[in-house]
Amino acid sequence: MKISAVKFFLTSLWLIFGFLATNFNNTSRVLAEAPPEFSHVINGQKITVNKSEFGVRIVDSQGKANFFPTTKIPLKKGDAYGWRIQLQNYRGKVKWREVLSLPKTPETWATQEKDENFSLSADGRTATTTRTQTSTNGVIENFWQIAPGDPLGKHKIEVYIDDHIIAIFEFETVEF
Repeated sequence: MKISAVKFFLTSLWLIFGFLATNFNNTSRVLAEAPPEFSHVINGQKITVNKSEFGVRIVDSQGKANFFPTTKIPLKKGDAYGWRIQLQNYRGKVKWREVLSLPKTPETWATQEKDENFSLSADGRTATTTRTQTSTNGVIENFWQIAPGDPLGKHKIEVYIDDHIIAIFEFETVEF
């Protein structure tokens, strides 16, 4: 009888710790993704965020871009960090605005897109980008290429459609 009770107790502990460990691992992944919480009508179409995620985009030796969800971004020149947002059942162009806040002013700011509005705050720590983008399969995205002089530390990106916030991403850049 004592052996059965001990087996039951140990099995229960194993199940509880396994459940907690699984939930802990899932929690760390959620930090790079935002839950779908936004729904709004624009140009007669309902915009609902189906999925949003943040991470690093790394181009491999064959030139293929790979996306890895994370909130820790190694400052490796040539890689890029950014977000992807999937809009549920949306077709066409989307005008979005992104506000990127840095812990300190970078050595340089640069953008490669020609069809956007780009402005900096007076202290040089916050960039606002407005772009109209045709969604591909409902996905809109923006990435920043890592450059020498980018600051280490905590960053924040807020993404808006029609002055309604649709996603907030908090992340940290770390040494490579």
